[in-house]
Amino acid sequence: MDAADRALLEKTVRDAIANARGPIDSTMDVDGVLVELGWLEMLETEPQSAIDIVFTALGTTNQTATALDDVVIAALGLEPSADLAVLLPRFATWDCPGRIRAGDVHAVGLTTSRINRVTTVVVVCESDAGLQRVLVPAVDADVSPVSGIDPDAGLNLVRIEHGAPDAAPLEATAWESTIAAGRRAVAHQIAGATRTMLDQARTHAIERVQFGRPIAKFQAVRHRLAEALVAVEALDATLTAAWDEPGPMTAALAKAAAGRAARIVATHCQQVLAGIGFTTDHPFHRFLKRSMALEGLFGSTDDIVVDIGHQLLAARAVPTLIEL
Repeated sequence: MDAADRALLEKTVRDAIANARGPIDSTMDVDGVLVELGWLEMLETEPQSAIDIVFTALGTTNQTATALDDVVIAALGLEPSADLAVLLPRFATWDCPGRIRAGDVHAVGLTTSRINRVTTVVVVCESDAGLQRVLVPAVDADVSPVSGIDPDAGLNLVRIEHGAPDAAPLEATAWESTIAAGRRAVAHQIAGATRTMLDQARTHAIERVQFGRPIAKFQAVRHRLAEALVAVEALDATLTAAWDEPGPMTAALAKAAAGRAARIVATHCQQVLAGIGFTTDHPFHRFLKRSMALEGLFGSTDDIVVDIGHQLLAARAVPTLIEL
């Protein structure tokens, strides 16, 4: 895919998602748009471009979809389907959500809103025999919507108790690879949200006039916008590196960088927007809340950084992640 084709695809996907019917918390319409765009075919043939383009567009538009299920399911070696949901780790963690004890599945985790319309849930479980991929009937899932700071994100807390599971063994590294795939996707969505927050602040700075001139002319405002832009561009570079050298460590760093960038951008843009940025009349709050909700999926920034630090201390060496 050359640069012109990619730019056209990005615009097509972004516009289609942005113009999806229904309220901002409607996932059926956005998921339907993705089906029409051939999302699953793109994920199969061009996973990097598909995840980058679709999740960045979701972040940029603040729309809600269940494409994360497809990314995680594909990473687990299954064929993604609209009738398959997946149990994600609990907020701010990345442990396997399930356990198999005495032949029964006990699991607690998060799901997207897809859980409400499927027949089967994919659960990764730890067991005495190693990692197991279990298919559980959705009727055995106790689903509670997550309200929290961003109820429009469509997340649910799910508890599963199920006997006689349909289980298949997984490689020891399968969960690491799955978490890495999920982290890259979420990081792209956060990256899209940071770009929109920065654009909102820039537009406000150009249009807001004080002392006879736009506030964009003031050095303090320009510095804040510049700091936010540096964070956004640094995140893009980190994501590019995470795809160039895919692996658990680069994906973890990309996810951590995404959370850090979101905090930096939100802080500076909130200052530029001033009072209007604190109101629900301005759309800024939606992107801030969505970034905060996404930041906790597959581990928070702080927890990921601490975990990487522990790994480095244990190894007593710093790995070369990319060739400069």
